Amino acid sequence: QVQLEESGGGSVQAGGSLRLSCEAAVFSYATYRLAWFRQVPGKEREGVASIVNDGSTVYADSVKGRFTISTDSAKNTLYLQMNSLKPEDNAMYYCAARVRQYPIAFSPLLSPTAMDYWGKGTLVTISA
Repeated sequence: QVQLEESGGGSVQAGGSLRLSCEAAVFSYATYRLAWFRQVPGKEREGVASIVNDGSTVYADSVKGRFTISTDSAKNTLYLQMNSLKPEDNAMYYCAARVRQYPIAFSPLLSPTAMDYWGKGTLVTISA
């Protein structure tokens, strides 16, 4: 069982920045895929950014150039640096993970079906 816990959400004006963190005890596994998703009421959960153990990343088109996903294995933490925030970035943000104890080729993916473990979310509110 992998525990995930997000933090760092809050309220910020459009154009501002936030950094989300997710405590994720995944770095002892041979293979992992981590990702950030977001969801607003009435809409499907949307993949924002994903990273795998070899450092490969993928981003949703809506956040490319503004958001950066990264990890710090020494701190067991996944990050999402969000810059130039827009009102449409308003959402509950979730971190998610899939892990394997054996080496296998994982690609970064933005589909919820590519993840097995989920945090409870952290709320990001952007005011115009």
